[in-house]
Amino acid sequence: MKILLSATYPFIYLLLFFAIPFDNYFRVLPNILLGLLVLSFPFVVSKEDFKKLHKVPTLLFICFVAILLILSLASGRLESDSAIIQKVGLAVLFAILYIPVRDFRKIKLTIILSALAVIVFSVIKILIIIYTSEEIVLGYSREVVESLLIDRIYIGLLSILSILVSYQSLNKQYHPNNKYHLINIIINLLFLLLMVSKVALLVLGVIVLVKQLYSKKKVFKYLAATILIVAGVFTIGLINKSIKPSNQQSQTSFLQNTLTWEMRTTVWENASYIITSNPLLLKGFGYKETKEKLVASYGSRIEDKQKQARFVANRYNSHNQFLDFYLSFGIFAAGLFSGILLLLLYKNKKYFLPTSFLIVVISFCLVENVFHRQIGAYYIGFVLTALLIKNSFMLTKNDTIKDTQ
Repeated sequence: MKILLSATYPFIYLLLFFAIPFDNYFRVLPNILLGLLVLSFPFVVSKEDFKKLHKVPTLLFICFVAILLILSLASGRLESDSAIIQKVGLAVLFAILYIPVRDFRKIKLTIILSALAVIVFSVIKILIIIYTSEEIVLGYSREVVESLLIDRIYIGLLSILSILVSYQSLNKQYHPNNKYHLINIIINLLFLLLMVSKVALLVLGVIVLVKQLYSKKKVFKYLAATILIVAGVFTIGLINKSIKPSNQQSQTSFLQNTLTWEMRTTVWENASYIITSNPLLLKGFGYKETKEKLVASYGSRIEDKQKQARFVANRYNSHNQFLDFYLSFGIFAAGLFSGILLLLLYKNKKYFLPTSFLIVVISFCLVENVFHRQIGAYYIGFVLTALLIKNSFMLTKNDTIKDTQ
């Protein structure tokens, strides 16, 4: 029995990851596969497998889930908070369930195939729409957005993961697989351009600049560092300006115009107002109450009646995972989550691939509540798998593997 489970366990794990984007069509399948993994795990794992995990970051993530659970229990809101706690736990569980799997190369291949499957599915539906419609505006039309297999922001996340995996798999010398990885990078990049996935393209731009910091030529390092610092200061200034209340409803900031972030900046403005009105949240409001406070803020602070009605009807969340943890669970939970990411960033700063993956996580957490969706929890779980597992594919062939417990 154990031999059979050990042989099938890796394939179930891979099938789960491949099936994640198709959740809307086969909603029960990921849950069944996850259940099979959990039931099989005790029979296929060994003590040696647990040594694969970096102890400190893994324990901190487990403590983070425990703190969320304790805060919810202490505040009597476990029922309403359980959906978020489960998704955070799912991300950690996804990483732990990997440890009996021996070959990370198959995980890399699954990432690539999953992204390509999403692209093929979406392109086919777009072509059908183009064939049946008289006119279409790619990237922004409602029909195109609805034709995508998953939300555009998560397509961007998956495509970036696929691009990074292929980039890491490239060999400096000639190798027959190089051309396939280059083709995969080009396909994903073209699709992001086609979908005008601005968040993903911006993140890729940042990653390209960060790559120059690992260059042996100092001129590239200094140039990249200068651009990143200037861009960071400029972006912070724009965000601060965009979230300040304004009575001039006809004017929008450069950030809103260029990134179509009118919704996000309005949400962040209202979230900031709630934070300033309730300084130093220790336990937070809870998931449900946070959303109610945001909706109430939309109803009282947005002057444009049409816009106000839209925001109240859609009940937009904070669209920032850090803000969401602070509002829902308080300063300790938000601080621990931020601290874990900073710790991982510090521990992996010498290596480009782990750093780039952390940039991806932090960037998407800044513009999306990734733990509000199961697909977000799974993709964060993949990044955790790569970061928490020793000797994983994250290090390049020329890097020296160091145990950073």
